[in-house]
Amino acid sequence: MKKTTRKADQAKARQRKHIAFRMNFLFVAIFVLFSLLIFRLGYLQIVKGEDFTRELERTEEIAVNTSTPRGRIYDRNGQVLVDNEPKNAITYTKTSSTSSEEMLKLAKKLSTLIDRDTKRVTLGDKRDFWILLNPEEAAKKVTKKEMQNVNKNEKTSKKEKQRQINQMTRDRITEEEIDSLSEQQLKVLAIYREMMAGYAYSPQIIKSDDVTDKEFAVVSERLNELPGVNTTTDWDRIKKSDSAILGSTTSPIEGIPRSHLDYFLARDYSRNDRVGRSYLEAYYEDLLKGQKTIVKNIKDRTGKVIETKTVKEGEPGKDLVLTTDSELQEALEEIVSNKLLKLKRGASAGALESAFLVMLDPNNGEILSLVGKKVGRDEETGKLAIQDYTFGTFTSAYEAGSTVKLATMLTGYSEGVVNVGDVKIDEPIRIGRTVKRSLFNRNGRVAVNDITALGRSSNVYMFRIAMALGKGNYRPGQALAIDKTAFETFRQTFASFGLGTKTGIDLPGEYSGVTGTETITGKLLDFSIGQFDTYTPLQLAQYVSTVAADGNRIAPRILKEIREPSPDGEVLGELVEERPAEVLNHINNTQREIDQVKKGMYYAYHASNGTAASVLKDYDAVGKTGTAQSSYYTGNKSNPVISTINLSHVGFAPYENPEVAYAVMIPYISTNTNTYPGSAANEIVKEALDTYLKLKKERAAKRIDSSPEIKIKKVTEEEK
Repeated sequence: MKKTTRKADQAKARQRKHIAFRMNFLFVAIFVLFSLLIFRLGYLQIVKGEDFTRELERTEEIAVNTSTPRGRIYDRNGQVLVDNEPKNAITYTKTSSTSSEEMLKLAKKLSTLIDRDTKRVTLGDKRDFWILLNPEEAAKKVTKKEMQNVNKNEKTSKKEKQRQINQMTRDRITEEEIDSLSEQQLKVLAIYREMMAGYAYSPQIIKSDDVTDKEFAVVSERLNELPGVNTTTDWDRIKKSDSAILGSTTSPIEGIPRSHLDYFLARDYSRNDRVGRSYLEAYYEDLLKGQKTIVKNIKDRTGKVIETKTVKEGEPGKDLVLTTDSELQEALEEIVSNKLLKLKRGASAGALESAFLVMLDPNNGEILSLVGKKVGRDEETGKLAIQDYTFGTFTSAYEAGSTVKLATMLTGYSEGVVNVGDVKIDEPIRIGRTVKRSLFNRNGRVAVNDITALGRSSNVYMFRIAMALGKGNYRPGQALAIDKTAFETFRQTFASFGLGTKTGIDLPGEYSGVTGTETITGKLLDFSIGQFDTYTPLQLAQYVSTVAADGNRIAPRILKEIREPSPDGEVLGELVEERPAEVLNHINNTQREIDQVKKGMYYAYHASNGTAASVLKDYDAVGKTGTAQSSYYTGNKSNPVISTINLSHVGFAPYENPEVAYAVMIPYISTNTNTYPGSAANEIVKEALDTYLKLKKERAAKRIDSSPEIKIKKVTEEEK
């Protein structure tokens, strides 16, 4: 009996221990779980709290399309080039819960208060509107059997099936039914379609063009009866310059171009946002665009918006100050236009269609003037007319001729095939049956050094550099083999000046030019005198600026400063950023070699037989002229290609401490390759320098006149 009792006691003791262990394990597990829960809550609140708050605000706060104006564009002297003109506008903002019936009812009310043009209403709009007005008749357009045939296709989604039925309904609406829509109904439709086009909580412009004062006042007085409707101020983009590089913007009707829709939508734009369409307006879109108003929608438990609070007011875009000088630009445009018209009226000018002039500061790359003009016949009058072709200065390229000889000479120096001061014989070069010569020396033998070779434009001096670079052994009348790597050597060196490569200008669409593909000896010689590869007028300007800046190739730029929005368009806003000069590279030449080339440019202007001396000898400037034989493609099958002449000119002023560098290009000036107006480019340079110097003098006088008068007080004997 005692043994049984002892066994029972032992069993109970073991059971108590087991229960105690299980209870302890349970308490420990509960403690661990609660600790994990507390840790997790702490992590969510402390570590992730701000992230969740921002996420909540992101879903509650939305950007709305308030009509914030784009930034203005000024020239370097503060003259407005692109402005915003305010105008009255009527907008509508729908919510996520607004029904089409509510919008239709509102459109009918609004149609009695404003006049709305119906020209933009499409046939598809009219069909959809007829269906909305006549739902029962529309439902009968598709039979039950036809619906069954559409619905029995298991491979088609429900959405696609409904789309097919809807399309069948639209297609069966007759012209008579469309014509039954009255003028008043069409006006309602014109308003309704604009209401439907907008996003929820984003104002959609119902009317902004020609909103009368009466319409604006009447709608303003009845806003409490027109939920979602508002009267506000919209704006038009106004260009005060004809220069195409300023670009353009889309209208609210156009919105984002389809080609860039995904790009802008990914950056929180709306489909009907105005965006830059081309050039400066497009390139600096991020700066010019205004900042949208940010609002927070407060909803009740059902999700209905009960209040909208403004979190951040919209802001106009940043103002841009360009490097260009409007007064100088206008004067140079007139010079180029007048010269182009005069040349076009001359003999053998059938292929002539454009002329270019670029002027910039070689010390920092700031573009002072960018002129491109085209000449053609006015369709109405048949008379010659000038069109803006500014963008052609960096999107079109031509054979430049002898203006590239500065680069050829500097390539010869850097590659060790010619030395400073070397003298060579200028005489006709005979390679097989081909004869190549200089224009100033058709048949004789003339000793020229490097300075004279540039000043008188010796082709033969450059040919000898090219032959030496190609390791050719020249024997008159015999074939000449060359090392074809000379082409690449030339091109790499030329690119260090900006020739045949992109200049780095802050504008879209820049063209590098055409690179010749042939590698025969004659083409290497042609390359050395600028009659093979093609270059843009802007490349020529950067190239001569590199020489003027003692070998620094600086990126040309059109943007000078970014500023806060001006309060009135007259006083510039606070400076945000000033764009610095960007040195892209330094050429592989010594200062002595660069100075020697500058002496050759001086010779061209100031020596009695210099190529530009007859026009520019009295100016403190230096330069290089160019003439190139080129081909003009007519598009005429019977005569597709004709021979023409290109004229070019590059230079800078003053000779010491240059302030401006310039390049002129007149492609296809004449189809007569023997007789042509060879001084036309020189004359443009002369007039351009006259204009620049005149403006500089006038502005210096104004600065002196406007400076405060210094009064000297006479000291009396007592004060002494």
